[in-house]
Amino acid sequence: MKSVNFPRTTAKPLATDVDVALIGGGIMSATLGAMLSVLEPTWRIAIYERLDDIAQESSNPWNNAGTGHAALCELNYTPERKDGSIDITKAVAINEQFQTSREFWNHLLTAGLMEGTDFINVTPHMTFVRGEKNVDYLRRRWETLREHELFSDLEFTQDREVISRWAPLLTEARDESEPIAATRAPAGTDVDFGKLTRQLVALATSRGAGLHVNHEVRGLKKTKQGWRLSLHDRSWNAGVRNRTVNARFVFVGAGGGALPLLQASGIKEAKGYGGFPISGEFLRTDNPDVVAEHQAKVYGKAEVGAPPMSVPHLDTRVVDGKSYLMFGPYAGFSPKYLKRGKYLGLVTSLRLHNLPSMVQAGLRNLDLTKYLVEQVVLPSEDKFHELQKFMPTARPVDWEKITAGQRVQVIKWVKGKGGVLEFGTEVIAAKDGSIAGLLGASPGASTAVSAMLGVLERCFADRYDTWKPQLASMMPSLAGPGTSAVADDAASLTTDTVPAR
Repeated sequence: MKSVNFPRTTAKPLATDVDVALIGGGIMSATLGAMLSVLEPTWRIAIYERLDDIAQESSNPWNNAGTGHAALCELNYTPERKDGSIDITKAVAINEQFQTSREFWNHLLTAGLMEGTDFINVTPHMTFVRGEKNVDYLRRRWETLREHELFSDLEFTQDREVISRWAPLLTEARDESEPIAATRAPAGTDVDFGKLTRQLVALATSRGAGLHVNHEVRGLKKTKQGWRLSLHDRSWNAGVRNRTVNARFVFVGAGGGALPLLQASGIKEAKGYGGFPISGEFLRTDNPDVVAEHQAKVYGKAEVGAPPMSVPHLDTRVVDGKSYLMFGPYAGFSPKYLKRGKYLGLVTSLRLHNLPSMVQAGLRNLDLTKYLVEQVVLPSEDKFHELQKFMPTARPVDWEKITAGQRVQVIKWVKGKGGVLEFGTEVIAAKDGSIAGLLGASPGASTAVSAMLGVLERCFADRYDTWKPQLASMMPSLAGPGTSAVADDAASLTTDTVPAR
């Protein structure tokens, strides 16, 4: 794959001519902007966000379902094979990617490029299951995972007293005849990706990048030098509403808005891709007496027929220095691709080239459609009962309902399989390396650093080898065999540097 040939320049950024255009003010654009501002400090970088502030969609702490995915507690990353063995391949990959993220953040902090560690807090990761069959599965999962160095400190117990010490709300007033079990990873974390996004953008802008909020990219046209972006200024007092900007490289990190923009670019690599939007709700409490009794991120096992994105979890969340508990998600449906987007998002994304993928994936996932319909019409008291399965003493008076962000699941055409609904994230890049975008949801933000390293390697192939030594100094695990992903830098970010709450 070719890479974009950027001239080195020390000229001040021009409003109509930039080297890198980052569309969307979320964690993905922020991560890539921070990386490039360090690797190439003379490049002209601009971030365009359609809303009046950054980190307002999926990167907002109340809009994302997971905060610090490391596969320590999420059962959908460790499926059971037909022979009864546990496949930990995906869990290991996600954990390694999260360690890479921690290495990068720690480097920025220790190098003085970023200030403040309050975006990450030590929060044990737990898995909690009920019933003999699930207890047996959790034990076998633990026995398999603990053999790998990344999960060597994972604990398992069926002892109610131990579980009560770990997370009292899970056992209080629970039927003692019900078989239960839990695993616990003491060094897990809770990450406020909204705050982290702000710190990464602050780093990029302090090194010359431009941030333009209330600027919506409405068109992309290929040019000999790169791309021409059609911008619309959404601010109430804009002098000039519409203008164009030329960019040598474009990254579309617009969350659910990425697919329409990649379609607008016309690149053939985006052909056949579709997206299925899924909304969601959570229950949240800030009652200090309740919050004080639960200091953990606890995942359960999804009900039979439920999709992976609907695995229930009761999490400690630390947002702007205050602790909360959040439970969910409850699946819902909205045709919008963004929480603050247009209701016709799904309809306007349909194309002749992606209709076969969309239709076939829909027919193959009728159980998902049925599940979503059931969730939408589920009475409030039944939804609250789901929380009480985790926390028997939960009282409605302590909890409020909040609406989560929109998640757009990737639908693509796979040779030999047809239309497939994907539950991960995927980078789409043009063959010439001039434009790339990220689609999908989970594990999302937690693996942003690895995803953006992939963008650098695919789109800047001619420069990537020269960047490797500097990248390896930031993230020691990139140096290859012999340098574990659990490097000292990454470990210190959750032990020495980060205060426990």
